[in-house]
Amino acid sequence: MAMQLVAHRTIRSGDCIKVKGQIGIDAESFSINVGQSESELVLHFNPRFDSDGDVRTIVCNSKTCGEWGIEVREATFPFQQGEDFKLFICFDGKEIVVKMHKGEELKFPNRLEINAAEYFSIVGDVKVKSVKFD
Repeated sequence: MAMQLVAHRTIRSGDCIKVKGQIGIDAESFSINVGQSESELVLHFNPRFDSDGDVRTIVCNSKTCGEWGIEVREATFPFQQGEDFKLFICFDGKEIVVKMHKGEELKFPNRLEINAAEYFSIVGDVKVKSVKFD
């Protein structure tokens, strides 16, 4: 059930993105990306069920000029294969906060120090039910 959704929309400091979806029953991973373009990402949020040597781990990163930064791994993993999920991604000039559907919260620094993003994508083993920009 590999999926790719790309949106070009201005996301300003203080804005949030609400994502609802369903994870594939045999999902290996999916990612949500926010930035200026595919090569300029302020957030790469990548839950990995069993992918790239990681099992049940969330990997976060940023990308500048097409080059990845230092990965940050989170042990919190509220996702289950085959289940629905909800995420709130709140963006500001200092950090990005990802609020997950079971009350968990992840904070990632705004390494690019941008006040607005123009690019949003979801890629991987998920079915997107809705995306709302607030």
